[in-house]
Parts: sequence; structure tokens; C-alpha cells
Amino acid sequence: MTEAAAPPPAHGLRDFLHRRVLVMLTLGFSAGLPNLLIFDTLSAWLRDSGISLAVIGFFSLATLAYSAKFLWAPLVDRTRIPLLTHRLGHRRSWMMMAQLAIMLGLWLISGQDPATGLGAMAAVAVFVGFAGATQDIVIDAWRIEAAEARQQGIMAAAYQWGYRIAMIVAGAVPLALAEIYNWRVSYAAMAALMTLGIAAALLAPREAAHAVRPIHAEGIAPRPVFELAEWVLRAALLVFGGLVAGAGLSGDPSPLALLFGKAVLGLAPYWKGTPWSIFLQVTAVAIGLGVIALACAPVPGMRTRPGVYLGASFGAPLKDFFLRHAGAAALILALICSYRVSDFVLNVMNPFYLDLGFSKVEIAEVRKVFGVVASMAGVFIGGWAVLKLGLMRALVVGAFAGAISNLVFIVLAMVGHSMPALFMAIGIDNVASGFAGTCLIAYMSSLTSAGFTATQYALFSSLYALPGKLIASQSGRIIEGAAHSAHNGGTFATLNTLLASVTPESYVAGAQKAQVLPAALGAGYIAFFIYSALIGVVAIVLAFVVARRSPQAG
Repeated sequence: MTEAAAPPPAHGLRDFLHRRVLVMLTLGFSAGLPNLLIFDTLSAWLRDSGISLAVIGFFSLATLAYSAKFLWAPLVDRTRIPLLTHRLGHRRSWMMMAQLAIMLGLWLISGQDPATGLGAMAAVAVFVGFAGATQDIVIDAWRIEAAEARQQGIMAAAYQWGYRIAMIVAGAVPLALAEIYNWRVSYAAMAALMTLGIAAALLAPREAAHAVRPIHAEGIAPRPVFELAEWVLRAALLVFGGLVAGAGLSGDPSPLALLFGKAVLGLAPYWKGTPWSIFLQVTAVAIGLGVIALACAPVPGMRTRPGVYLGASFGAPLKDFFLRHAGAAALILALICSYRVSDFVLNVMNPFYLDLGFSKVEIAEVRKVFGVVASMAGVFIGGWAVLKLGLMRALVVGAFAGAISNLVFIVLAMVGHSMPALFMAIGIDNVASGFAGTCLIAYMSSLTSAGFTATQYALFSSLYALPGKLIASQSGRIIEGAAHSAHNGGTFATLNTLLASVTPESYVAGAQKAQVLPAALGAGYIAFFIYSALIGVVAIVLAFVVARRSPQAG
């Protein structure tokens, strides 16, 4: 990060009204808008047009770019946009290009008819996904380079506020417009909303002069034909590796169908929800990253321009990170990957609420309305904590908050169908989750260095959720296993006594499906929430260790 671009010294809550922060809020909105529009919302249009669910499922490939964006992040770090870079600066010129591409793509989608132009619509959706992921890369890089480390919490909070507002808008407004007018008007309106992002890019303070790290290819004789063939081969390997790794990162085997045909979709039942799912996904990520490393590796015994350029573009950012954090790099990566695991494993909450006896309307009102407000409050508090406590202290607090907040669901499991208890549990958990998320974003931002900002942050943000998602695939099995243990008088049977005062309707329907007693199912959930808090201890310990070794600890 560049000191030249740093804002004035912090003055508490007034910093949230700083020009950079207000711009960041709007850029967050711009980043969040296309994500939902190219799959979740678009799937409603497709279904409304009579498209089969099997075909709609393939549109999830449009979002693959968000998982694989680290592949072209070096391009964003190193490439200048003709004419625009000189006028707007490196980051803002890339912002402008990505936002114009998103606007164009959404406008083109608005002109399609799924019944007659499904292929064209799918191609444009993939294009919007690529442009949206590129926008994410450059907005993150601008956020990091336009503010000093202590301001990163506020900037991360503003980004998340804008992003979450955009998710609400992209999920609700298009449906309402489609009901009143039609889907074409709906998507045309969403394209028009991208002007907010363009305005924010123009108003954003220009970052300090961007330094492109040199690539030393001196002394390598040019061989155009050989180099062209090598570039094609390396590009093919990058695409192959990206698709395989993306299938693992996203937990969706659909990208593999592009490589091996539709027959590979037979893996879908095994890719999620089985004891082997975690191994399939980890293997896919490992193979994909291995192929990407091979694509960037030099030719043995020979220096070639493609090898030097790709090696420097991908290898140099990693080498820089490990050199700057010598002795602690592995611990830092472990902290990043474990920090949100306690949150990620809570992927069974809707079934939990239904098993307690809450109606779908009650869940929606509390989780989707009150929960969003609580989460945004946590994001704000997290940004304020980074500013006032310092980054590392706030990071340690966030590690505690993420794990301990899961224990509040034990109270809800013991009480049962109680709206006050539901409000309390979701409120506390979402505040803690928002707080921890903001601290992690600020911390990952602090780990980047000038010239590699986009590449390094894209790598962190692409990989940090992987362990949590993989472990979360076993959540349901842990609950049912503990419930059967409690039912049969095993290890968790003592937890049955905690359910003496639970509301009578709680767990009855769910227990019938699991073929256990209602109290045993409740005991299974209690055991799971204890487990979800205990796995957070890893992040707490790592946060303390890393904080002690960090120069920012004070």
C-alpha cells in the first residue's frame, strides 16, 4: 500500500463519512449487482420462460469466474488500458472498463428471449460473470491502495454495506419489475443502475502512481512460431486447471462437463453431501492448482519468453508474500483458511429452524430482514474496531466472536419455538459474523504489497473459504450421528436432559424423518453447535500466534 494515497489521521466515526468511504460504498454496490443477476435472478426468468431445471443448472457456470479470478488477476496488475490509464490511473481505468462491460452485458441480456436465444443468453451471462469478477479484482486493489492499513476496516465495512444492499436490490427489484412490466425492462433497468459504479469510479480519489514490477526476459532470443505454440499450450493448461480447480472451489462439477462432456455430471450426487465429497473437491482443487503451476513453470533446461512472463506473473507475487512473511507465511495462510470455518459449517440453519417448528414466513422475517440489519451492524462495528483497537487486536476479537457466537444457538435449541429466542440468536450470530468478516477482509488487505495487490488479494479471497465449505459438507451427518447416539444411550445421551423445557412441537417432524426421539434430535443439534464452536479454537490460537509475530500487533 502506498503512503502517498493515505487519508488524513483517523477521527473516529467521522471517518465513515470520508470521501473514500462513500465512494467505496457505491463501488461495493456496483460489485454486488451483477453477481446475483447472472444466476439466481436469471434462473427465475429462465424458469418463467419454461426452461428445464437441468438447463438452468448449467447457468451456474456463469459465476465460476468469481472462484477462478486469481487466474487473470496478474493481468489486472500488469496491463495498462490505452488512453484511460493515463487519464484515470491504473485501477480506475480497469474499473471503468469492467463496469462498461457489465452494463453492456446486462443490456444485451435484456434483449434476449430464452425461448429462442438461450445459447446467446448463456454466453452473455458468462461474459458478465467474467467482467464482474474483474471488477471485484480491481475494486479490491483500489480499496487496498487508496487507504492506509488502519482505514481498511472502514473501507471493508463500506464495501460490504454496498455489496449487501446490491444483493437485496438484485434479488427483489428485477422480480418486481418483471411482474409489473417484463423481464427485458427489468434487466435494462439493472444495466442502468451500473451508472452508479461508473460515477463512483470517476469520483474516486486517484491512487498513487502504479508500479508495474519488471519482468526480466533479457537475453532470450525471439522465436515467434515456437513461442506462439507454447502460449497456446500454456493457455490451454491454464483453462483446464482453472475449470478443474473451479469445480472444487465452487463445489459444483458442472465446469468439468466442459472438459469431459455431460457424462461427468453423473458425479453430481457424489460431489456434495456424501462422506467422499470433501475428498473429491479437495482433489479437484489440488489437481487444478497443480496444472496451473505446470502451465506457469519454465521449460526444463530452457528459458522462454512465455515461461519467464507467466513465472513472474504468478510466481513473483507468491515469492514476495513468502519472503516478506518468512517464518510466519504458513501460519498466516492457516489463519486465513480457518478464520471463518465456524461460520461456514452453519449451513444447516434453515432445517434447524424448521425442525424447531418455525414457519417459513417467520424464518424469512427474522433471518432475511432482521438478520441483514444485524449483519450490517456487525460490519460497521468491525470497521470501527479495526480503526480504534488496531488491526491485530480486532482480528483476535473477531476470532473469539465467530466461535463463541455459535453457542447462542444452544439456547435456541433448548427453548424451541420462541420468536424472542430466534431474534436473539440470529441477531448475536449475524453481528459477530459481520464483525469477523470485516476484520478478515482488512487483515487480508494488509498482507498485499505494491505491484502485486490484485493478484495476492485475489488468491487470498479465492482460497480462504475452501476449508470451511469442505468441512461444512459433513454438518448434516454430524447432527444425525449425534442424534442417533443420544437416541441409543450413547455418548450424547446426557444432552437429552437439556431438552426438558423445549416447546412440545419442536423436533417432532424432524425426528420422524431421522427415526429418533425428538429429544435426541435436539441433542444432536446441541452437540453440533458445541462442535462448531470448538473448531473455531484453531482460529483463535492462530490469531494469537500471528498477532504476536506481527509488527502491527501494537
